[in-house]
This record gives sequence, structure tokens and C-alpha cells, in this order.
Amino acid sequence: MTFDKEKILHYCNEVSKNTLMQTLNIEYIDAGPDYLVATMPVNSSVHQPMGLLHGGATVALAESVGSAASMLFVNSEVSEVRGIEIAANHLKAKRDGIVTATARIVHKGRSIHLWEIRVVDENDHLISLCKLTNMVLPKRKSED
Repeated sequence: MTFDKEKILHYCNEVSKNTLMQTLNIEYIDAGPDYLVATMPVNSSVHQPMGLLHGGATVALAESVGSAASMLFVNSEVSEVRGIEIAANHLKAKRDGIVTATARIVHKGRSIHLWEIRVVDENDHLISLCKLTNMVLPKRKSED
């Protein structure tokens, strides 16, 4: 199977339209055989009341990039991906700018994918370190 970075990024950004990812302005910007990268702007729309990046927005970014990355490893005609656990350590505050999340595969099993997602700022300072576990399931037939 050949790796087509531009096709993958186009697909990830297209399927994000009209979803939480679009609401948070998440954009997929880089991909490789074992990783996926997305950015999210930090502004008042993702702040908590004290004017800092909300941990929930950070987790939404991490889960979005990790789940999309798992989709790259499965045949979407026969399989679905579901996040079953996410953990986040928020290490540094952020008020504005951009955060970048890089999901790298730790374990790629037939039914479980484990991802490490590093969320960094523009200076590559670690903002949050997340771990996401996804389950790969047989695709359910849609009921009419």
C-alpha cells in the first residue's frame, strides 16, 4: 500500500466539516506511516473562565487526531474505530497562539490501538501529554 500524505490530509480535513473539529478550528497538517498531526488555534473560544486553554478543548484535539490516525490503519468499509479511554496530563498553560497535536502509534493490534499524543506550543514546549486507546470494531450495517 502506498502512502499518500496529501490524500490523507484532504480526507481528514473534509470529514471534519460540520463537526466538533470544525467548531474548534482543528486542521490536519501532516501525516506519516505511523503518525498524524493537527493544529488548533488558542483564543477565547477554547478558553476556560481564567483565560487559559481549556483542558477539555485540548483533550478534544488529542482524541480527534488519535481517532483519525486509527482510521488510517483500518479498512473503513468493514471496520469502525471507537475511542474507549483517554488520559491527559496538562503540563503548561496557554493563553493564545496555536497548539499542535502529534499522535504516534504505540501499539497497533487487530482490535486495539494505543496512541501517544503530544500537544505542544509554537516553541515546541509540551502543553499536554495524552494517551488514547481506540477499539477497532466490525462496521455495523446501517438500519433503514
